[in-house]
Amino acid sequence: MYQVIRSSRSEFVPIRKHNYHVWTWGEPSPEQPALVLVHGWMDVAASYQFVVDALSDAFMKGRQVIAPDWRGYGLTTGPETDNYWFPDYFADLELLLDHYAGDRPVDLVGHSMGGNVVMCYSGIRPERIRRLVNLEGFGGPKSRPDQAPRRYARWIDELKSHLRGELDLRPYDTVAGVARRLSKTNPRLARDQAGRDKAEWLATRWARQNALGQWVIMGDPAHKIISANLIRVDEMLEMYKKLSMPVLAIEASDDPLPEWWQGKFSKDEYHERLGVIPDCRIEVVQDAGHMLHHDQPHAVARLLEEFLA
Repeated sequence: MYQVIRSSRSEFVPIRKHNYHVWTWGEPSPEQPALVLVHGWMDVAASYQFVVDALSDAFMKGRQVIAPDWRGYGLTTGPETDNYWFPDYFADLELLLDHYAGDRPVDLVGHSMGGNVVMCYSGIRPERIRRLVNLEGFGGPKSRPDQAPRRYARWIDELKSHLRGELDLRPYDTVAGVARRLSKTNPRLARDQAGRDKAEWLATRWARQNALGQWVIMGDPAHKIISANLIRVDEMLEMYKKLSMPVLAIEASDDPLPEWWQGKFSKDEYHERLGVIPDCRIEVVQDAGHMLHHDQPHAVARLLEEFLA
């Protein structure tokens, strides 16, 4: 199994009726801003372990790294719900920053869904962010008002499916089964022994055993329900325009958008949106897919260090 280089601490913070689970590495100091890492959809905070291990000792000296499990993921617990709303992530993140950083600006990194969260939050509270890094948080295609009736209908239908248990995540008999599931989603993890070691390690953080001895993924199936709200690109761009801090958008060499959106949204359209940000640059990590922090953690760490130094 993968051998951790930097050990983490597990902490719990009360946030808006949730008991937020947070991994931390290093120690806080007045010399360095905290580095906050937020994960994506159906992922967990421990997913960043490989990047943290790849950061240099010089970069980590006097720096605390903080990675929360979003509500409904990992070890974070809270009231039972059948739906999740995107603005809740903004408020949760703000209260986590209050707890760990007070009024000191932080360096903020988000992957995928977490990348979309941090891009919008940093436009809402630009004074709280020193530097911002977006790992493949692309957003989505522009919506039209005439799509609203069909989207609300789909949202209701999926809520009903969830209540019938039709969205429940299948359990696995062994942790090896979970590792195979991770490798199926990201074939690079199955490509060599190092990748398989990562998959096995991730499986023990991505799932846990239930009373029957089965391994269950630590992600609320309610996350699979479509958002009732249309994607408001006009609102998104207004938040992007408020990003007064330097922004680094890191992409993988593999482009997932053709598969995800079937021609409805492209990398070129995403880059056009980034054009409204006053100070933004794009970097590409080679030989990597969407889970680039798993595929090429050293390359991601190097880009983070160069940008955040």
